[in-house]
Amino acid sequence: MEVILLLIRLFLVAIFALAGIGKLLDLQGSEKAVKDFGVPENLAKPLSVLLPVSEIFIAVLLLFVQTSWLGAIGGFLLLLVFIGGMLFQMAKGNAPDCHCFGQIHSEPVSAKSLIRNAVFAVTAFVLVVSGSENQGLSLFDSANDSSENNVMQFIIGLATIGLLATVVFYLKKISEQQTQIMRRIEILELTSHDGGRQVERENLSNPHDGLPIGAPAPDFELPDVNGRDVAFEHLLAKAKPLLFFFVSANCNPCEALLPEIEAWQRELENKVNFVFISSGKAKENSDKFAGESFRQILLQKEREVATLFGAPWTPTALLINADGTIASRAAAGDAAIRELVEKIKAENLEKDFLFIGNGNGNGNTKPPKIGESIPEFLIEDLQGTQVSQRNFQGKKTLVAFWSLTCPHCVSMMKDLREWEKQKGQDEPNLIVFSDGEIEAHKNLDLQSPILIDKEYKTAQKLGMYGTPSAVLVNENGRIVSETATGAPQIWALIGKRK
Repeated sequence: MEVILLLIRLFLVAIFALAGIGKLLDLQGSEKAVKDFGVPENLAKPLSVLLPVSEIFIAVLLLFVQTSWLGAIGGFLLLLVFIGGMLFQMAKGNAPDCHCFGQIHSEPVSAKSLIRNAVFAVTAFVLVVSGSENQGLSLFDSANDSSENNVMQFIIGLATIGLLATVVFYLKKISEQQTQIMRRIEILELTSHDGGRQVERENLSNPHDGLPIGAPAPDFELPDVNGRDVAFEHLLAKAKPLLFFFVSANCNPCEALLPEIEAWQRELENKVNFVFISSGKAKENSDKFAGESFRQILLQKEREVATLFGAPWTPTALLINADGTIASRAAAGDAAIRELVEKIKAENLEKDFLFIGNGNGNGNTKPPKIGESIPEFLIEDLQGTQVSQRNFQGKKTLVAFWSLTCPHCVSMMKDLREWEKQKGQDEPNLIVFSDGEIEAHKNLDLQSPILIDKEYKTAQKLGMYGTPSAVLVNENGRIVSETATGAPQIWALIGKRK
């Protein structure tokens, strides 16, 4: 039994140490995760530091039999807090990123993460009920030289080797992440340098905060390098998907990528049209981006069009369907662009409901339900009228997923009511799936149907995994977008900017 207790301690040491170190390596992500779990903003920053420090302290306590019991109690209570927070968020219909192991591993809260923490809690509880005097073999007691002790030390040695192997494995994952970061160093330099000249760039954001797949691409008109005005509708008139490259005349990573872009354009000339959207003077761009293949180079004054498309960095690539809808997430940097292009090469670009799953900024790991039909259901709205999948036929519908306990939902409601009253005939219908009491929802004062979907059983089949979020459904009752989370992404689904 003493050996088993020792192995449990070593297991928990590895878990808490990796969790604490992983969070310390990504304090910004830890702070965001703490906020997403509902911690007030003024407490989020100190708690994001205190939490990993506590986890590492618990790991140290578990190493020694004299302090292991206290470490087990602390670890068990901390895991109960984690489990309670997860259950609370899941009950609200939310799925914040747990950030459980920080930079090493992170995922949205789900049944999987809940079960994992429950297993950790059970192992810690075994140490707690064993008592302070019965915490297994000591790692550091060599007084007994008996053969039995030698066997125990051999087992301990194997367990330690296993622990070290686990640490090495995760350190390798961190190293791979750092390699990806190094590949993007030149891109990050662009945020503070422009052709060797120091500049300041404001309002930079993660490229994955860009437009959701399935959203209509923003309309624009720009001059090309020859001074001829080109509208977005002119580009769509060629009836091919468009591969946008957001670049700059002062972008060294853009120039380094040109030989590969030349090869891609030759290989994909029958499948997709390449369009460069740059800034700066016409001659600078012509000199820099001139090559063997013809390129459409459009010039923005600053980065106004790039901002519309959620592409604040250069180089960034983005695929747009022939019908003018977003077909991929923004791919920023050489590695992400190569990945996107390789997927485009392998894809049938003429198929219905085309999209390239090259990443998702909302944290969702589930594949989009694009192209799937609305499942059969029958739910009454607040007035007792039955609503089914047939209500989605004949016109596009924005399907929103809501919660009265979600502060982001509440803050979005005023704009949603105004849009509902002012929207034109060509704009989509609105149907809201929510949970809770009927009377409380009547105060929302929405004209559109609000369906009380207990435990979001139907909403989850539509792609809901948090609130507020939404998908767009076409007039044939098929889902045509990924799940957009948060007000900016939801408005983007219907071509609005808030």
